[in-house]
Amino acid sequence: MNTLRLSSIVYKSLVLSNRKLTYNIAKYCLSKVTKMSSISSIADLGYAFNTDGQLRKVNNNGEPGDESFQFNISNDHQECQAHYEVLGAAVTEHVYHLLETQENLIKLPVPKGTTEEDGTFIFVSKDYDKKDVLMVLIHGSGVVRAGQWARSLIINDCIQTGTQIPYIRQAQARGYGIMVLNSNDNYRQDKKIPHTGSSEEHAKYVWEEYIPETKASSIVIVAHSYGGILTVTLADKQKKQFEKRVKAVALTDSVHSYSGVKISKHLLKISQNWVASSSPLDTPMKTPSSDICRVSAGHPKHEMTSSKCIDSVFKYFDQILKEQNDK
Repeated sequence: MNTLRLSSIVYKSLVLSNRKLTYNIAKYCLSKVTKMSSISSIADLGYAFNTDGQLRKVNNNGEPGDESFQFNISNDHQECQAHYEVLGAAVTEHVYHLLETQENLIKLPVPKGTTEEDGTFIFVSKDYDKKDVLMVLIHGSGVVRAGQWARSLIINDCIQTGTQIPYIRQAQARGYGIMVLNSNDNYRQDKKIPHTGSSEEHAKYVWEEYIPETKASSIVIVAHSYGGILTVTLADKQKKQFEKRVKAVALTDSVHSYSGVKISKHLLKISQNWVASSSPLDTPMKTPSSDICRVSAGHPKHEMTSSKCIDSVFKYFDQILKEQNDK
């Protein structure tokens, strides 16, 4: 077994173990604080987002104050962790709410014919299937769900850096159709959701069931971290349609090198990976000849890369799509 394949197996094992550990920790912590089990909104927890998109404790007037989130709410670490997990779940629901009410996106069931009780969903923009350009957003692994790049940033920094909303708005301004995957939502009642029991299954199902229904002659993809693995896997497994329709791929600190997938000539040509670095934005970074071109995202932290390189990503899309139209 070659080194790359072995590293791929080890990485995937670590990711799966981490998912299971995170799930079990959250489940255990929530069981320790039963009074929190019915909490479903950030308001119930005494928080609100201010006009700058920052999470703040609500003051006596019922408005967001100056105090930010504090992990240590008591001397009991389990209670603190449980509080954080409940807040995280509330943040996820809040982001879903924003996608529907503020960004006017629509939920589509995954698999088709299911409800939220026995299945998951993706988000799409109105008439996403009729647009000439479709943008697909793919988050990383772990606790993040549709619309999020990093839950920790939403809680500790702001909505603008931690969510995919800025990408959605730039895409809307360009008249793109939008599709937001939800590849980490894989279980209901401790059972795997059919056709989406893993991130890979989710991406495959969405590609095979929803993408063919779209008119777009040009698909562009933004994928963060483990989302890069899903992207190169789609490029490999759905080769014919991927190469026909996907015109540009923007990766943000992708870990696709652990996938074991050989990067195709097409993917090498249309892709760029904005990696965590202290170098100025778009500075060329050392890249193996067999890998996707790497440039600096303009920030050294992994979770900040998507937010920091957004303008460069859309300039990249604009350039490639213009070249396609000029042919």
